[in-house]
Amino acid sequence: MQMQATQLRVGNIIEHEGQLWRVMQVTHITPGNKRGMMQTKLRNLRAGTQTEYRFRSEDRVERVSLEQHETEYLYESGGRYTFMNTETFEQIELDRDVLGGAVHYLIPNSRVELEFYDGTPIGVHLPKTVDLRIVEAAPGIKTATVSNVLKPAKTETGLVVGVPNFVNEGDVITVDTETGEYAGRAKG
Repeated sequence: MQMQATQLRVGNIIEHEGQLWRVMQVTHITPGNKRGMMQTKLRNLRAGTQTEYRFRSEDRVERVSLEQHETEYLYESGGRYTFMNTETFEQIELDRDVLGGAVHYLIPNSRVELEFYDGTPIGVHLPKTVDLRIVEAAPGIKTATVSNVLKPAKTETGLVVGVPNFVNEGDVITVDTETGEYAGRAKG
């Protein structure tokens, strides 16, 4: 479905230069007496890479609709990640390179949306935040009084996150899946 570049919104999936991209950020720029532009930040759905692209206001872009199916992440074996469709109980395997950085946010038995394009799974749509258990944390500095000093901590999925001094091994923290940053202690 074709649409004007001025109608781009965060979250849209577009086909651009033969690839599928998710729009991560959109800024409308109107420089003086010139024509307006749409400055975008795009994430490649297959490779996970990000790029910036400037569309002219009169450009038309191809908007793509993806099918989304709720799945339960089951396990990883040999670089292949197995998901189960919660309606049909069909199991779907995806390679690590298809999932990209999303593998750091997958916990067995968690529910995630798998995205399909023309019947082929192309990626996973993560929730905004996930709760991860700390399995390794550097000891805190007892004399540290500055509250913005972060120490590295390794989570159960292998993701290393900068956390405040008071977070210890065994704690469960909330991590922002878009930035990979500490978002707080998990509740409960």
